[in-house]
Amino acid sequence: MILKEFLELRRDKRTMAMIIVLPLVLLIVFGYAANFRVDDVPTHVYGPQAKAVAAQLKAPFDVDKVDPAGTADEAEDALREQDAGAVVMTTASGPGSTVLIDGSNLFAAQSAAAAAAATGGVLKPEVLFNPDLKTSWVMVPALVGMIMAFIGTIITAIGLVRERQAGTLEQLAVMPFKASDVIGGKIAPYFVLAAFDMVLVTVLGCLLFGVPFAGNAAVLALGAALFLFTVLGIGVLISSVSQNQGQAMQMALLTLMPQILLSGMIFPLDAMAPGVRWIGYLFPLTYFNMISNGVMLRDAPIDSLALPLGVLAGMAILVFTAAVLRFRRDLAPAAPKAARKAALAGSTR
Repeated sequence: MILKEFLELRRDKRTMAMIIVLPLVLLIVFGYAANFRVDDVPTHVYGPQAKAVAAQLKAPFDVDKVDPAGTADEAEDALREQDAGAVVMTTASGPGSTVLIDGSNLFAAQSAAAAAAATGGVLKPEVLFNPDLKTSWVMVPALVGMIMAFIGTIITAIGLVRERQAGTLEQLAVMPFKASDVIGGKIAPYFVLAAFDMVLVTVLGCLLFGVPFAGNAAVLALGAALFLFTVLGIGVLISSVSQNQGQAMQMALLTLMPQILLSGMIFPLDAMAPGVRWIGYLFPLTYFNMISNGVMLRDAPIDSLALPLGVLAGMAILVFTAAVLRFRRDLAPAAPKAARKAALAGSTR
């Protein structure tokens, strides 16, 4: 029996991949990414004494812009658009400078606020967008994306595999539908359900945890739509290479776990090792987190979110195209088989 189980495991390549790949993913994530300390916070220094103060700043303040003519409004805009994580405002006279900190980037804000407090009043911290540095304010926008990713990937993959096992795919093969029509019709209900869940979680998060919704709902809806198309396409791709629901679940979890751990939702991207950080930038959840966080907490304008929106649009097109091509391959061999069954049923009558 022991030998039989080993032989079956060897034949089940997907289960073997889970056994081998998952521990490696966990090792890499918790070895290189599990770090809550941010050592470098991009910092701008504005005001009359900008050059002198910038020369005195130490870690975690990483000065990348010095502007003696910078104003408080420009400082807030730099934080809102995430050009900087902190802005030091100097004055012509007076011993102290004010440090404006982006509270929507929780761990970087905590590092910057602690460093400012340690100067003994030389730097006076002022946190924007999340004044009390509440974890729930940062987690709720991220949870919106995580929930949509779970529904879009797992439920779609399992639902389509169930239909393949039930023989529905063969029936669709003899109908006058394109592969894109079939995929569109299959994912539409999941799109609606995931969109409903997104609205529900967003509203409840704002009501229960006091999370603000400072930005434009239309911008969040656009980002959510692009993100949903991407994760639904991933679900279709998983279903096309899975023979049963167990395999679909395994592959879905294999794609979801790295997204959750490396998207900046749990561990800050800025604190990760460079190699692991770039892996995080390959996942759609990373970019949706940027959009939801920016819209809900910072009232970020759409032009400052052009990069994550553009990346999600590219991912949606790429994944949906791959899903259509793969699904077309599945429909082609099923068509003759379905036609034979229909002819046999007709002759029997």
